[in-house]
Amino acid sequence: MTFLPIFIQLQDRRCLVVGGGAVAARKVGRLLRAGARVTVVAPTLCRELSERRDLGEIEHKARAFARQDLDGAWLCIAATDDGTENGAVSALAQERHIPVNVVDDPERCTFIMPSVVDRSPVQIAISTGGASPVLARLLRARLETLVPAAYGRLAALMGAFRERVKQRFRDVGARRRFWEAVLHGPVAEMLFAGRDEAALAALAKALDEGSEAPLSVGEVYLVGAGPGDPDLLTFRALRLMQQADIVLYDRLVAPAILDLVRKDAERVHVGKARDEHRLAQKAINDLLVDLALEGKRVLRLKGGDPFIFGRGGEEIDTLSAHGIPFQVVPGITAASGCAAYAGIPLTHRDFAHSCVFVTGHLQDGSMDLNWDVLVQPRQTVAVYMGLSGLPVLCRELITRGMPPTTPAALIEQGTTARQRVFTATLEGLPQIVAEQDVHAPTLVIVGEVVRLREKLAWFAPGDSR
Repeated sequence: MTFLPIFIQLQDRRCLVVGGGAVAARKVGRLLRAGARVTVVAPTLCRELSERRDLGEIEHKARAFARQDLDGAWLCIAATDDGTENGAVSALAQERHIPVNVVDDPERCTFIMPSVVDRSPVQIAISTGGASPVLARLLRARLETLVPAAYGRLAALMGAFRERVKQRFRDVGARRRFWEAVLHGPVAEMLFAGRDEAALAALAKALDEGSEAPLSVGEVYLVGAGPGDPDLLTFRALRLMQQADIVLYDRLVAPAILDLVRKDAERVHVGKARDEHRLAQKAINDLLVDLALEGKRVLRLKGGDPFIFGRGGEEIDTLSAHGIPFQVVPGITAASGCAAYAGIPLTHRDFAHSCVFVTGHLQDGSMDLNWDVLVQPRQTVAVYMGLSGLPVLCRELITRGMPPTTPAALIEQGTTARQRVFTATLEGLPQIVAEQDVHAPTLVIVGEVVRLREKLAWFAPGDSR
């Protein structure tokens, strides 16, 4: 180990930065966030540092570095574009046993600036010992996805209760078990969901009762899985997918997304295909309640967004009626995701000023839609689940006054490696789709914005028409 990882207290302590360019500005910003008093020595300053000087955030000495600049400094950073000057700063700082960092020159450093995941008071520092700052930044980006911002609030809450817990549980093992229950249980989950006051009350109650497993009750996570590409999942969705005990998932959830669920979680397929409902909606609602009452953490994983044709509102209405705690995590809905991957903007100031989402489920061979609302100029119509009723949809739009030559597209398996896009006129699209072996999920887009696909298409994993 070349460098010993440490965290330095710099609050209200003088730090010296030699150099006035963009690199120096980045270092100054980090020192200021740590509460340091920063002096910058440089003949000229970049715009960011000039603004900080004018605001009184830093002291500026408009000249070259001099030995006396190190007087009273707790830490020094050399960030000029002159290697000789940087070397002189490093040598003088080391003579006086002042920690020094020379940017992009590990051999002259007595400390290095790591990449940091900041969830204050939680901080994670990543370093490659100066070998590859780019790799350190990459690792930081990976960790950013795994550590929710709420961990900082959780650490602060634990810090506030630390002495009370120590007094309540004299045994070290009992304290450890108590805190583990907090970190893996509903108290932490309340914080992650933004329910800080509820988390505070729950932790206080558990402590007063002397329980090592505070409020071990179930909860339901209603999570939008997006249109298919796992990279489109939110950070919160991934976190909840990793901690659920059981997952109830729909047919529209892509296998690659289901693979990201905790490996030992029980999986229950609850449907639904167009003419096949594995479980009726009421049965799903009741199952969510029953599993939560058993104390399980239940992941309800739904394709797209739970609140856009996902019947999520019905499910949480049932949960609320039974007093079951729940969280809702939005997902990228199919209209947004599939349109983006097809290169078709849903709105565009030259073509469409509004967009309407409708569902294309057939009932007795017809569609119960407000056709007059759909047939409007400068508007995009996005139709979910419109594959089986495509001929009816196109015929009715034309009958109600939409020009037969209106551009239209059908997107199959949008955002995935099996995506295909079929474009034609409103009149011709049903015939083109009928000649292909097309399978759900699909999205239909009708409107002048479809014309832009020829120029804007960027994602083409399979055949497009």
